[in-house]
Amino acid sequence: MSEMHPETEARMVDVTEKETTKREAEATGLVRMRRATRDLVVNRELPKGDALEVARIAGIMAAKRTSELVPLCHPIGLGAVEVELSSNEYGIAIRSRVVTTDRTGVEMEALTAVSVAALTVYDMVKGVEKGVEITDIRLTKKTGGRSGDWTRD
Repeated sequence: MSEMHPETEARMVDVTEKETTKREAEATGLVRMRRATRDLVVNRELPKGDALEVARIAGIMAAKRTSELVPLCHPIGLGAVEVELSSNEYGIAIRSRVVTTDRTGVEMEALTAVSVAALTVYDMVKGVEKGVEITDIRLTKKTGGRSGDWTRD
C-alpha cells in the first residue's frame, strides 16, 4: 500500500466557513463551421432538427449537473442559467450566464453550459460537415465571492 500524502491528494475544498453571497459567471465559446452549414443551422434546416434550441436546453441541463461531471466541484443551487446561441461569420457563438447565492462560485457551471451546448451543435451538424471545430471556450466574467469581480480584457 502506498504512503498517504494529504497535502498533495485531490480534495474538495471546504467552503463551510465562506460567506454566502450572490455569485455570477459568464462564459463563451465558438463552433466553427462553413457558411453553408451555419446557414442550415440558422434556418433550422438540419436533418436532426433545430440545433440552436436543442443546444440551448442541453447547456442549461449541463450547468445543473456540473458537480456530477467535474469530480471536485461542489453541488450548488442555481438561481438562473441562460444559454444564448447566435451566428457570426465563423459559425455559431455560444454565451452562458449562471447565477447563484451560495458559498462557492459558478465558473465551472458557466463553462460546462457552453461546452455541452457546443458539443450538441457539433453532434447535430456532423452529418453535414465533418470539419466542424469547437474553439475558444473561456470564462469571460465572474462576480462575487472572496476573490471579487473579474472580467476578461
